[in-house]
Parts: sequence; structure tokens; C-alpha cells
Amino acid sequence: MSDKPAALPHLKVLDLSRVLAGPWCTQILADLGADVVKIERPGSGDDTRHWGPPFLKDAEGKDTEHAAYYTCANRNKRSITVDIAKPEGQALIRQLAEQSDVLVENFKVGGLAHYGLDYASLKQVNPKLIYCSVTGFGQDGPYAERAGYDLMVQAMSGMMSITGRPDEVPGGGPQRVGVALTDIFTGVYAATAILAALEVRHRTGEGQHIDMSLLDVGMAILANQAGGFLNTGQVPQRQGNSHPSLVPYQDMPTKDGAMLLAIGNDGQFARFCEVAGQPALAQDARYATNPQRVAHREELVPQLMAITRTRTTAEWIAALEHRAVPCGPINDIAQAFADAQVRARGLAIEQPRSDKARAAEGVPAIRSVASPLRLSATPPALRRAPPTLGEHTDEVLAELGLDASRIAALRGAGIV
Repeated sequence: MSDKPAALPHLKVLDLSRVLAGPWCTQILADLGADVVKIERPGSGDDTRHWGPPFLKDAEGKDTEHAAYYTCANRNKRSITVDIAKPEGQALIRQLAEQSDVLVENFKVGGLAHYGLDYASLKQVNPKLIYCSVTGFGQDGPYAERAGYDLMVQAMSGMMSITGRPDEVPGGGPQRVGVALTDIFTGVYAATAILAALEVRHRTGEGQHIDMSLLDVGMAILANQAGGFLNTGQVPQRQGNSHPSLVPYQDMPTKDGAMLLAIGNDGQFARFCEVAGQPALAQDARYATNPQRVAHREELVPQLMAITRTRTTAEWIAALEHRAVPCGPINDIAQAFADAQVRARGLAIEQPRSDKARAAEGVPAIRSVASPLRLSATPPALRRAPPTLGEHTDEVLAELGLDASRIAALRGAGIV
């Protein structure tokens, strides 16, 4: 916990999203201090509560029935259960939207219009509302009504076509990125768009609708690969861990495994060659400049691999880091969290559960990765562990003015 003020404590966010892209967005806002109220389905909740294994461990180290997946994107939020298919549930959402600054949802296009919870309807209730819709393909276009998932978009955007080894080598073929990259980037872009819309609202007093599409984001994060194609017409190909525009910039074998060598300029290459005892390589006209090294990649890389095999990974890192030559180990996730820099930055965090959550799930604490946002005056803070399903229903409804008997009646009718 930080004793400094949060950046966004004045914001109220209504989170009607589930799975990853939307929740990732709202967790960013929650980490920065926003009051995020997550709406979940009674009885089942967010799909990711059941996406396991792995599952959360109880105090004795045994698996519970609660998936760890949910915890990566839902800390610092309050969970309430509401059945939006029922008129009484829809009325509760409208009340909450009237008091909210931001609403985030990831229903299919037109899905919430059936319940009177679309942007056009809620704008009438709250003209200042910033309403962010996250879908697979956007609010218009021939694919607008299709469901969209990260893996589909990695395939459709071309991301898989440039990820993995070439077809002609063992293990070749298109590969997905090891995490749901498009979902995560969509969440980050959505949070950025929301903060921009809030800034506009400061000037105009009006909210607006934000249309976030996984496919749009998937195309955008092709970055230099897209730029290369659009400006040359050349279609990028898979090439494993090597870089299309830099050499050497890839994994290299060592005496005891492998390391990552990421040389970005000619000076770094010259210093590498000096450390390697091969200064003549940097003076060879075929390798002296990066464009020449790229052109002669097939000749140069085998020579470099023969050199890197002569020392251990640790020996190379020790020798090169003092010469400002970018390199590093290729860690698994356990090794990454054990890394001295990761530990020094406090990137693995633990949040104790509330007494109610412990009783409901038997999990005393939840571990996750710290927010990477480092604001000196208003840093992110850990206020709440990822909630149990409906943990804050009574609390939030009481804030709407409902008394205990009314809340009990709603629960008895299956509305909450």
C-alpha cells in the first residue's frame, strides 16, 4: 500500500466486461485509484473464474475450484452480481450508470441494446458517460456481428504468420504468441482512449462512445512489420527469433545453453567482436554496417554461433554487459521472477483476502504482477484482492439507496 494519493480516486467505472481485454482495461484504471464495480452473472460470474487449471490454492496448498486466470485482471475491483436479462436488473444497471463516469462492456454488437443498456440509451440517463465497447471486429463492417477471440485475431491479423520458425526448418509453421497479446493490448489502448475522452469531457462537459476492436489493435501492433509491407509491398515471413532488420539480434547458443544477443548498432557490434576476440569481423566490409550484416546474415550468424558456444551464458553476460552490449539469459517464468532486477522492482505482489473471501474460497492470499505504471506523486496502490463472486453486492446496492429488505428481495428473486 502507498500512503500517496491515487491518480483517479474521483472516477467511478462500471465494468460490464469479462474474460481479458475489458477487464485488463478496467484493472489499469482500478490500479490508478478508480472505483471499479464489476458486474457479473449470478451463480457463474466472469467466464475466467472457471478457466483452469491452474487453480487457486487453499491454506493447505490444495487446489480449490477457483481458476487463477481470473486473478490476473480483476484486482482492486468490487464484484456484484446482477441478472441483466431481467427488467429489475436492467434498472439497477441504469442507476449505476447514472452515477458512473465510465462504462466498459464487451458484448456482441447490439447485444446490450436489447436490454436498453447501449450507449444511445444510457446517454439519455447520463450525458457525461464515457462508454467503451470492446468487440472482436468493431461496431461496423462486414464482420461486426462476429464473435472475436484473441487467437482468431492473431491468425487473421497476420501476427501468427510472422511468429514461429520458417516452414522448412524443424518445428516450422505459424505460432501464436504465448499470451493473449491482442486482448492485453486492446485493454491498454482502451484505457488510453478512456483517459483521452475524460480529458475531452473536462473541456466540453460531454461523454462519448469509444469503439475498440481486437482486429484494429491486432493490425496496429504489427508495427514495423506492417510499416515494411505497406511501404515496400514485401510480405514479412517467419524467421524464428531473428530480426528482419537487425543482425545479430536473436538467440545464440552458449557452452551451457543459450543467450539472447540484441545488437542494435555498429558500435555495439564492434564491442562484441572485441570481447569475443574477433575484432577483424567488425572491420570486414561485409559486416561493418548493419545493412551489410543483414545482407550477409547467412554467412555471419554461423560464425558468431561458433564463437558464442565457447563460453557459458553467465560468462558472456558478465563480459558483455560492462561493454554496453545488450544481452541476457533466456529465462523461464520461474527464473524471471527470481531475477535480481525483478525482485528489486517488487514485481511479484501478494494481496490478503477479506475474511468473507477467505470463508467463501478458502484462499488466504492472491499473488499477481505489480502494475508497471510508476508515477512519482500518484502511484498505483493495492486496495483489494480480486473479489469473490458478488462479494460487494450488498455494499454497492446500499450505496444506491437500497435497504437490506429490498436487497434480500432482489436476491430471493434471482435478480442479484
